[in-house]
Amino acid sequence: MEEDEASNSSMPGRDNEAGGLLCRREISNGDHPLCLGNGSIWNQYFKDAEIVEQIDRDLHRTHQDIKFFSGDSSFSRKNLVVAFNFLNLEHYLFQMAKLNPAIGYVQGMNEVLAPLYYVFRMNQEGEDASEAEADSFECFVQLLSGSVDHFCQQLDNSSVGIHSTLLHFSELLKANDGELWRHLDASKMNPQFYAFRWITLLLTQEFELSSIMRIWDYLLSNPSGVQEVLLRVCCAMLLCVRHELVCGDFISNLKLLQHYPEVDLEHVLDVASHLKTPVSSYQPYSII
Repeated sequence: MEEDEASNSSMPGRDNEAGGLLCRREISNGDHPLCLGNGSIWNQYFKDAEIVEQIDRDLHRTHQDIKFFSGDSSFSRKNLVVAFNFLNLEHYLFQMAKLNPAIGYVQGMNEVLAPLYYVFRMNQEGEDASEAEADSFECFVQLLSGSVDHFCQQLDNSSVGIHSTLLHFSELLKANDGELWRHLDASKMNPQFYAFRWITLLLTQEFELSSIMRIWDYLLSNPSGVQEVLLRVCCAMLLCVRHELVCGDFISNLKLLQHYPEVDLEHVLDVASHLKTPVSSYQPYSII
């Protein structure tokens, strides 16, 4: 009996009495670890364990250039224990996956959650610091609520899917720089090759953390809504490397846009604020 309890406590989710991934009392006599049926508790447990494992791998690769996350100091080592274990960020990413079963966990969501946790944790002290995880998760859900359909493959071709958003992005570029648009189109530089990541992960993999926070300040404070302003920033990013793109071919441009160079961020945001709006039926929805 003691051995069973010890084994149970080692399962992902930890607290089985509080509703962990697998509770022994829920398993019927006909269920077993090799059962592949959709109603199998064991089958669901293994699927959940795969999600947790993927989240864990991603979290330990998050912003390793920042001492807060890298473990290079006693303070950051403490934050690793607090931030990157099964009881907080990993737990919340898992809960996000369970709340959206059609989407699940998508690699890179950790990059969206990390800046939020960083801001809340660095601005709270003492007892208030214990609320950083909950506050981060609430903001994480709200931030992704306006773009969660981008992660759902079944909605790719719908009016709220990623293809519609990429089409609007292309129209925005065409309205503001027809020559650049024609060059990229002629060279088969599909926005999905680079802008898909920009849009779905809110530019978190293109810039350093300090720049990400500046961009997010701009996105969240603009009354036009996060998604619309995000597309404008993405378009401005193309315009700010226009010369290189016009002179480049498919290979060089793909490398450039998938490894976006260091630029004057304030200039990018200024360009974004002065873009013309294309005539389009696209209606982005806002989280604000």
